[in-house]
Amino acid sequence: MKAYRAVGSFRARKRQQEFTLDFVASDEEDARHRLYSNFGSRHGVPRRFVNIESLEEIDPSESTAPTVVAHFRSD
Repeated sequence: MKAYRAVGSFRARKRQQEFTLDFVASDEEDARHRLYSNFGSRHGVPRRFVNIESLEEIDPSESTAPTVVAHFRSD
């Protein structure tokens, strides 16, 4: 598993809402799927209204997202 950072925007009612989201996925295709699923379940946004400006693999130590920190924590 790898850490990814997505930057973009999604349509929230009549305006665009910008986002930056860090999460864990196995590859870039899985990362896109997880991103679309997240906005669909949390905000009810169809995939066509989510605009991804950049999706890049990051070093897990750069992230402060709880899911990324917990996944790469060394016990």
